[in-house]
Amino acid sequence: MAIYTCVLLDVDNTLLDFDAAERQALTDMLTEYELPHDARACEVYHAVNRELWDALAKGQITKPRLFQQRFGRFMRAMDLPDNGKAAQMNDRYEELLSTHADLIPGALTALEELSEVATLAIVSNGAVMVQEARIRDSGVERYMDGVYISEKIGAAKPSAKLFEHVLKDLGITNRSRVLMVGDDLLADIKGGQNAGLDTCWFNLKNEENKSAIHPKFEVSSYEDLYKIVMEPEELENIGVRNRRHSNEA
Repeated sequence: MAIYTCVLLDVDNTLLDFDAAERQALTDMLTEYELPHDARACEVYHAVNRELWDALAKGQITKPRLFQQRFGRFMRAMDLPDNGKAAQMNDRYEELLSTHADLIPGALTALEELSEVATLAIVSNGAVMVQEARIRDSGVERYMDGVYISEKIGAAKPSAKLFEHVLKDLGITNRSRVLMVGDDLLADIKGGQNAGLDTCWFNLKNEENKSAIHPKFEVSSYEDLYKIVMEPEELENIGVRNRRHSNEA
């Protein structure tokens, strides 16, 4: 039996390459609206968007308000005149984003290995339309025992309410055997901690943690994650298929 028999996973920059998807969708949308779409525009948008998502995680803004505001804020930050199309720009950006299911290299293999020893579920704050399409098209859905998107549940990471729903739906009672894995310290790691779960920061870029949020584990590869989830004898059987795992966690 694995050390962690249930692994909850974030989507963006944990399984799917959100940075690449964001960059391409943003560039395409700005090009359509004949707006600057160079490296500076991408940097400005990323900063504006990050600030808004952090505000959402802190309960300072709602997701509908985030979507309403972000391109208006982007236009102001770029010193561009208000074209009155911020809402349309957001809708088009989301539509384009939903078509990019860029996998982080090795993600599917990792899910195949982890699914041999643990119950897997996605826990995401992303927009339903965007995430459902990307999760489906990327192929990660077939390894999941559940897919939980905050919009559908009515609570977002880092709220413990979202995790309570997930654990109840999966039939999980022993939280000591559950691991939350994600790249976002505020949403994923703080969220897991709020729900009394062990957490693992998926730090693919080896960034410095300058926050006051401290995960139990930190990894920069899926192989490192195996060593946290699996017992030694399971690590020896990497690549062996049709192993049985217990759903009791």
